[in-house]
Order: sequence, then structure tokens, then C-alpha cells
Amino acid sequence: MAPRFPLFLPRVSEENLVEIDAVSFGYGRSPVLEGISMRMRRGKVIAIMGGSGCGKTTLLRLIGGQLRPSKGEVRVGGRAVHELDREGLYALRRRMSMLFQFGALFTDMTVFDNVAFPLREHAKLSEAMVRDLVLMKLEAVGLRGAHNLMPSELSGGMSRRVALARAVVMDPMLVMYDEPFAGLDPIAMSVVGSLIRRLNDALGATSIIVTHDVVESLQIVDYLYFVAGGRVVGEGTPEQIRATELPVVHQFIHGETDGPVPFHYPAPGYDEDVGLAGAREEAAHAA
Repeated sequence: MAPRFPLFLPRVSEENLVEIDAVSFGYGRSPVLEGISMRMRRGKVIAIMGGSGCGKTTLLRLIGGQLRPSKGEVRVGGRAVHELDREGLYALRRRMSMLFQFGALFTDMTVFDNVAFPLREHAKLSEAMVRDLVLMKLEAVGLRGAHNLMPSELSGGMSRRVALARAVVMDPMLVMYDEPFAGLDPIAMSVVGSLIRRLNDALGATSIIVTHDVVESLQIVDYLYFVAGGRVVGEGTPEQIRATELPVVHQFIHGETDGPVPFHYPAPGYDEDVGLAGAREEAAHAA
């Protein structure tokens, strides 16, 4: 059946689905990204890692067209996202999907209706076909038997798997994951990680994962980028990252407290600061 929306046919790049070239972005006068460049190859699972506030989620918003770079260019399927008109951007987004942190399921809908939502919203399909597609995707994440449950009846891991089924129900060319492992126990984390890898390969999609979870990511991704100070400070395959001697990446991978990322926020010398405070207090008492 014909979709209700115009078919988006991107100009095909042989290797890279997403290309980020010298992109800078900031909120007001606060710079977040400064001249970042990345390549996301088709059919691969790529992780973007780094400390909190380094701009990882901002990169996802730039790829999805929610934000526009102040400098540089973001291309998806060979097209500059920020140059698309409203219709072109919406058509592109129908070929993308997003798994939000903690799943973001609709609390007043059943599991089935949550997964069916994108199909009912964007594709003109019979309810019989919607049912078959939804149950197929729920089967893929091991939750076909839970299709009549409400989100409040699900565990955290089950909620994340339902959100994953919803994210891939339209067979997108690009899936973006914002902290997909946050708040999960080790078993649920392993299950979700395995599903991300398997579904990506089955769909022939490209997946971009923003995450802090080093151990799980190194097991499922093809390539990693590390961001710090608004720049890419390291990149490579899991094998290259494990063997890296780059100080920032090594500190992050091993969770070390001492390294280029300091424990203390910049401040005057402790003795000087405390001494000044004591002198002010004495002066106040003398007055």
C-alpha cells in the first residue's frame, strides 16, 4: 500500500550514511561543539562517548535536524540536514528513529499500541498488517506475550525492549540511541545490547549510540568516538580503544579519578582561600 507521505530517496553515499564535517555549535555564548568531524559507515554500530555535558546528545539533535550547526555541515544520506525544507526534513526523519533515555513510552497506551503508534501515524496500512508488523517486532525483542500490558506493568528492561521494538517498527535506515543502558541491571543491559546489535544487522541499518557504558559498548559496537571539550579526542575500533594510550580516553575507559579530567573544579589555592575567609571573619568580629 502507498504511504501517506512522499517517499524520501537520499543521494546515496557508498560508505557513509552520516557525515559530520567541522561542526561547531553552542547555546548562546556557551560553546558546546568546536569543529567536530565524524563518519558513520552504513550498516555499522557506532558509539559516541564522553563525560556529561560534552555534547553527545547535541550531536544526535544536529543529525535529526532539531538543531542547526553554527558552522560546518551535517549530512545524512548525502544531504545536508540543515539545508532541507520542512517537507524534506520530515521525510528524512521518517527514515530515522530514536530510542530515548528510559524508553519514553506513552503511559496511557498498551505495549501493542506504543509499538503501533509510528505505523498508524505515518503509514497507510490495514489494522491486520499493523498487527502482524507489531507482533513481529515484539517477537524480535522477546515480548510478544506482553503486548496487552501497560507500561506501568513492565520492568525497566522490558520497557527498554518495548521502546526498541517501537524504534525499529518502521525499518529505519538510521537508529539513534540516547543512553540506552541507563538504569538497567546487568542482565537487562546485556539483553538490550545484544538486541541493538542483532536488530541493526537484521535491518541493515546504521546505529549511533550515545552512552557512558564502556564495557557493554565495547562488546557490540564497530567504532567509537570520544568527545571532550567540544572536540573529538580519540576514536577507533574496540580493539584500538582497549589498547589506547591517549590519556583522556584511557582515563574514561578505566574510570580513573586522576588524569586529564580533573576531580576539582578550578579554584584558588585551598590554603589561600580558607585563609582569606578566616581573615574576613576576624575582621568582622573586630568591627
